[in-house]
Amino acid sequence: MLRPLIQRPRRSARLRPRERGVTMALVALAIVGIIAMAGLSIDIGTLYQASAEAQRAADAGALAAARFISMSGVTGDTTTKPPWVDVCGGTTSPATLVAVAVAQQNTVGGTTIPIPTVTYSTVGTTPNSDCSQNTPAFAVNPLVTVQVTQPNLPVYFSRIWGRTGNSVTATATAEVFNPSNSGSYASGGNLVPVRPRCVKPWIVPNVDPGNLPGTCTSGCPKFVDLATGSIKTPGIINSGTGVIGEQFNLVPDCGTSPGNCKGGPGFVNPPAVYSVGNLQYLPGQVLGTPVAVPSCGNAGSYQQAVAGCDQSTPYQCGVSGASSPNEIDFTENPGIPTGSGDTYVGAQCLIHQVNGQDTLVTTAYPYQVQAGTGNPLRVSSGTVITSTDSIVSLPIYDSTNSLTISGNKADVNIVGFLQVFINQANADGSLNVTVLNVAGCSNGVSTTAPYLTGTSPVPIRLITPP
Repeated sequence: MLRPLIQRPRRSARLRPRERGVTMALVALAIVGIIAMAGLSIDIGTLYQASAEAQRAADAGALAAARFISMSGVTGDTTTKPPWVDVCGGTTSPATLVAVAVAQQNTVGGTTIPIPTVTYSTVGTTPNSDCSQNTPAFAVNPLVTVQVTQPNLPVYFSRIWGRTGNSVTATATAEVFNPSNSGSYASGGNLVPVRPRCVKPWIVPNVDPGNLPGTCTSGCPKFVDLATGSIKTPGIINSGTGVIGEQFNLVPDCGTSPGNCKGGPGFVNPPAVYSVGNLQYLPGQVLGTPVAVPSCGNAGSYQQAVAGCDQSTPYQCGVSGASSPNEIDFTENPGIPTGSGDTYVGAQCLIHQVNGQDTLVTTAYPYQVQAGTGNPLRVSSGTVITSTDSIVSLPIYDSTNSLTISGNKADVNIVGFLQVFINQANADGSLNVTVLNVAGCSNGVSTTAPYLTGTSPVPIRLITPP
């Protein structure tokens, strides 16, 4: 006999109205949470983006000031301080104004940043807004620090807690790396030498023509001390004596008749007589294919290296016989024929001599570069600029002994680099130049040493201060 199924009592329908609307309340609470999270993510994203923008501004400002210091020749005078005040001596100094101007070209949070703080120091010293307050060691490896602060960034979710804005701060430090005898200032000993890029193939002897006693054949004043890598005549001419600001002619140490450099009268190995106002150079071996070569200087690798950028030839500090030796190329005679030699054609193309070259004003220190009508930046003629094709770097070789020539080549010992401004390229292959900087090869050079690269013999770089 089948028993009737026992049915469980059902929940009273009268209780269901109490559950109506719960889902809507949960959704409303979830929307509030989602909106809060979205607002918070927008705030965090805004701060991250603003922080990155502030860091870019600080980096750019520090590098700009460091470049100005590098080009000013401050590192060429490690004994006296008076000229420094004209470069980085306070809030109205050129280096500080350059740092501020470049930093403020960037925006943070969509608005221009306030004037950043710019200070100067060297390792182990307290930053100061006036670099002339530092010790002479400042000129060895100057540091410039730029701090950027952007207050009152817009906020969204943070308004709930009464915050109407946030601020971000970024700091960057750039170093002007001067290898000249810098090891003597470092507790760790020898420092890394430099190997600049885009060096021009004009290899000059280690003789300072601006400090010669008339003429000399031996014991002549040098750019670089061979034992320590220090600058032999530190200082700035505008402040008395020194190598920075010297003006002289670079003249080919080559034969004066058609043929290779060592053929015919004119070539002297090594140059035997030096006179005030003239310094001979030898043509360097160009190993790679130069880049950024204008069509007006595109005939052969040597001319291309003069007119463009030779990034492949490793003009490096050290002894001859290294894995990539520094070589003289005697197949090149850069001054022949007169008026169409490779140095003249390439150099006048490089500095835009035909269209209106830039000029260097040396009447007051720090020196100013004024744009010419042919400047590729397309700025108004006479505008003060901090970048120009007329500033070049040259290798300095040890000219104590005669070169050992094998065929049409000879290895040389590079003991430093010279940075000059080309005032004029002449038809005979000579160049009138003004010295802006000298860098010795430190006191720790070896054939296996690492090298610090850059576009200047006194390169700049961002660092993290110890």
